[in-house]
Amino acid sequence: MTDAERATTALIALMEKLRDPNGGCPWDREQTFATIAPYTIEEAYEVADAIEKGSPEQLRDELGDLLFQVVFHARMAEERGWFDFAAVAQSIHDKLVRRHPHVFGGATFASAEEQTRSWEALKAIERSQAQRRDGMETGVLGDVPRALPALTRAAKIGRRASRVGFDWQEPAHVREKVVEELAEVEDALQRGDTAHVKEEVGDVLFALANWARHLHIEAEEALRGANAKFERRFRLMEAQASAQGRALDTLSAQEWEALWDEAKKREVAPKA
Repeated sequence: MTDAERATTALIALMEKLRDPNGGCPWDREQTFATIAPYTIEEAYEVADAIEKGSPEQLRDELGDLLFQVVFHARMAEERGWFDFAAVAQSIHDKLVRRHPHVFGGATFASAEEQTRSWEALKAIERSQAQRRDGMETGVLGDVPRALPALTRAAKIGRRASRVGFDWQEPAHVREKVVEELAEVEDALQRGDTAHVKEEVGDVLFALANWARHLHIEAEEALRGANAKFERRFRLMEAQASAQGRALDTLSAQEWEALWDEAKKREVAPKA
């Protein structure tokens, strides 16, 4: 038995013990798919955070936490007689073999673009089969997960619609849509229509997510970067204000602006 097999077997056994009605952990026994799902999503984001920080040790630990979530869900499914961890692993193995006919079969592709088209065609067939099998909502957008972050889901919806020909032709056209939606926000503000303002701001965000898609940028990743940049600069402003003996809530707009400009300069200043 390899180290990976030994460790995986031990983890599965540990999960079984935690869920054991006799002697297991009360908290673990009480959990359901619905109560664990938020933790699963959180762990996936913590993996992304570890990657962004470039920390191998943190990435290892966070991947372990995410793997535990998979084992947890698989154990609950096994208790219901649905499937077990082995079936989960076999399912993804078989799917990847199907989706790589050029590696595991006799298919050949003339380019990466042709390979991508084949991949998408296979995924579309699998989605259609799953929708019919499970009685899921059908259609091009039928299985786009509702739990995805809104920006990620907006881009995914745009990509799905694009596969059947409903899309802007080029990035400049999406930019025009962004400008159009911004004007509609302004119009709703002028009319004092609060409910409509919310709707139009949503349209702006949807258009921005799809503009990013056309520019080959992940909107969610871009926004995470902007958040991180703001946090860095705000901490620099806090440090500057503290060094000057000034309380943040006493600063004027002009003082905040000066601190912001200084934080930007410090951020881009070359290291000695």
